[in-house]
Amino acid sequence: MEVILLQDVKALGKKGQVVKVNDGYARNFILPKKLGVEANSKNMNDLKLQKANEEKIAAENLAAAKALAEEMKDKEVVLSLKVGEGGKTFGSISSKEIAEAAKSQLSLDIDKKKILLKDSIKSLGVHNVSVKLHAKVTAELKVKVTEGKG
Repeated sequence: MEVILLQDVKALGKKGQVVKVNDGYARNFILPKKLGVEANSKNMNDLKLQKANEEKIAAENLAAAKALAEEMKDKEVVLSLKVGEGGKTFGSISSKEIAEAAKSQLSLDIDKKKILLKDSIKSLGVHNVSVKLHAKVTAELKVKVTEGKG
């Protein structure tokens, strides 16, 4: 019997895959536990429509991420650090502060986990920070660090 898997099944296959199994295994395990459905023409057609819809959504998400990356290219956020005598900075700027500044200054809703910052920023000047918007799209955001009042 051929079944379409509705979930990943260990040692059998991934979700959405059509696999051939013994009739007893399908009737007693896969179908009752809702791990799969019988691969008849209606279910096969539903699977094709579902895959086409998922591809369409993935393409829309990729296009939106590319548009956002293009929009971010020319923008910068301004943050300040306290500076003591001799130009020594106190504190640092983290990805959370960059995300909050992007939201308040540029109206961009960026998740702090998507900001790729190796170490927190501890010096004045302009820093380019990478932001992972999609699996295939990474954008650059300029972060200008100015001297704050201490």
